[in-house]
Parts: sequence; C-alpha cells; structure tokens
Amino acid sequence: MAAMLSSTKTAAALRTTARVSAESLVVLLMAAVTLWTVGRMWSVVWPLIVALLLTTLTWPPARFLRRRSWPPALAAAVVTVLFLLLVAGLVTLIALPMASQSGELADGVVEGIQRLREWAAGPPLNIGDDQISGALDTAVARLQDSIGSMVNALMTGVGTVFNGVVTAFLALFLMFFFLKDGPRFLPWLGRQLPGRLATDVPVVAARCWDTLGAFVRSQAFVGLIDAVLIGLGLWFLDVPLVVPLAVLTFVSAFVPIIGALFAGLVAVLITLVSNGLTDALLVLALIVVVQQLEGNVFQPMIQSRGLGLHAAVVLLAVTLGGSLAGIVGSLLAVPAAALIAVIWGYVRDQLGDPGPGPETGESPVDESPAGESPLGAAVTA
Repeated sequence: MAAMLSSTKTAAALRTTARVSAESLVVLLMAAVTLWTVGRMWSVVWPLIVALLLTTLTWPPARFLRRRSWPPALAAAVVTVLFLLLVAGLVTLIALPMASQSGELADGVVEGIQRLREWAAGPPLNIGDDQISGALDTAVARLQDSIGSMVNALMTGVGTVFNGVVTAFLALFLMFFFLKDGPRFLPWLGRQLPGRLATDVPVVAARCWDTLGAFVRSQAFVGLIDAVLIGLGLWFLDVPLVVPLAVLTFVSAFVPIIGALFAGLVAVLITLVSNGLTDALLVLALIVVVQQLEGNVFQPMIQSRGLGLHAAVVLLAVTLGGSLAGIVGSLLAVPAAALIAVIWGYVRDQLGDPGPGPETGESPVDESPAGESPLGAAVTA
C-alpha cells in the first residue's frame, strides 16, 4: 500500500524550496548587476587587472629592496625601470635576429611562391599562368569592392592598438603605485569598513593576492615548458632563429589562444621559407601536439596544484570563459575561478562550526610570513 503524503511536510518543503529559489534569484540578479557594472567600467577595470598581474611578478624584487631599507618609492621606481628594460630586452632578442635575416626570409618567401606556382602548374592541378593571373585579377576586384569594409577594419585595428597602448601605460603607472603603496592599502581599507568587514575583507584580499601570484607563476612555468619543447623541435630540424622563436613562444603563452596561434604561425612561416614544406609540416605538427598537451595536460595539472583547483575545473573554466568573453575571458577564467574558490572557502569556514584541534582560532594570514606580498604584509603589519 502506497504511503500517504503528509500535507504539513509537503507545504513546508514547498515553502523552503520557494524561499531558496527566491534567494537564489536575488543572488543571480546581484551577480548580473555586478557584471554589468564591471562591463561599463571595463576601461578602468582592465588596466587594474593587468597591473595586479604585473605586480605579482615584480613584487619579489621590490620586497627584497624594501627589506634592505630602501625607501618604498625608490624600490618601486627601480623595479619598474628594470621591468621595462627586461621587456625591451625580450623584444630586442626577438626583433633584431629576425630583422638581420629579413633579407634571407624575403628571398625565401619569393622562392616559396615560385615553387608553389611551379607545383600548381604540374599534374594533377595543371594550373597555367593565365589561370593564376585571372584568379589574381578576381581577387583584386573583390578587394576593390570591399575597400570600405577594409578601411573600417583598419580603423578598428588602429583603435584597438591605441587602446592597448593606453592600457599598458595605465597598468605600468598602477604597478608602480602598487609596489610603492601596496602595504598601506589593506590597513586603510580596514579603517573604512564597519564591524566585522574590517577584518574579513583584508583577510580575503590577502588570500586572493596569494592566489593571483600562484596563477602567474604557474602560467610562466607552462610557457617555459612550451618554449623548451618547441625550441628543441626547431633545433632538431635546424630551423633558423631558434632562440627568438623560443622566447616568442614563452612570452605569447601569457596570452591564451591568440598568443599560441601567432607564435606558431611565425615558426611555421620561417620554417617554410628556410627549410621547405616538409619541415614546415613537421613544425606545424609539433606545435599542435605541444599546444594540445598544454591545454589538456600541463596547464590543468600545474594550475590545479598551484591554485587548489581540480584539473577538470581549470579546463571547464577556460572553456566557459572563452565562450562568454573571448580571449579576455580565457585569460581571466582560471584566476577568477580560483578567487571564487578562495572567497567561498573563507565564507564556508566562517559559517561552519569550529572543530576541535590546534587550527581553531588561528589567524588565516598566519600561514605565510609577513611581507610575502603587498597585501599579506599589510594584513600582518
């Protein structure tokens, strides 16, 4: 005989479900409003994010100088100048060798085009010069018809480059001020917040800072693996400009999708004009294999250990971020997921019942020594 449903329990369950649903809708609405607000302020938020990521790279030498009794402004200025010199050195290491061999590469391009025409003229294609000329004329006519859209695309590209330059300058200025005044920020923020927020927010911010540092270090390690593997493959195939291409691969690893495509395209093109089609196909296969290993093996494993996230969560976060916000979404998906995990972990610890043991009552910021980061130093100061 089937059990009868209790009307009292059913009504209570429905009320609980309705309340939880309403609260979830409010949370989702607030999240949507927050994302909309961030989107409207993106011209300010994006340089701030870039500056924070750069500061995670440059804070260790600034901390070293500050511990040697250097004034904060002088330490920040020296580290900023050294960072700019390092960036200029990397660009020089990539650009100068390529410029010195630009003549040979141009001759190789011309020779490659000639070989392609000769191959197309033979069997099985049997494409004559008149057909090639006709195809070129058709292409030129189409380009002339679409000159308006090309101008618009060019102007859009110029605007994108200009915005990128402005973002870079803002990020550098913000990085300098973070290096100089970072340890003062959290004490100031704690004085502005009421009640328990004055303690909780600085602690969460310090943990988030440590998480950002772990993300940047893991990304640099992944880029180093890519550069070593691809560099060894290019060296084995006797491709010219091995060192600049390896450096370009390492630097481009910080820009997801587009960076890997750009570095791979440059490597394949140089191999094609210098070594021929066979080696170019081998380099292409090598880059595809390395990128697949990076995206599906190296990056999830390394970042999952450094950020405390499961490898599947890292992979899903990158996929979701790319589908929602393109390249920027792919870049920020993993650190955003890690920061959400940090905030959720702290909230869960505060809402949970304190368990027995020596960990009860310990300060969350005592896990690292004072001065490990600008925020951590500020909390423990």
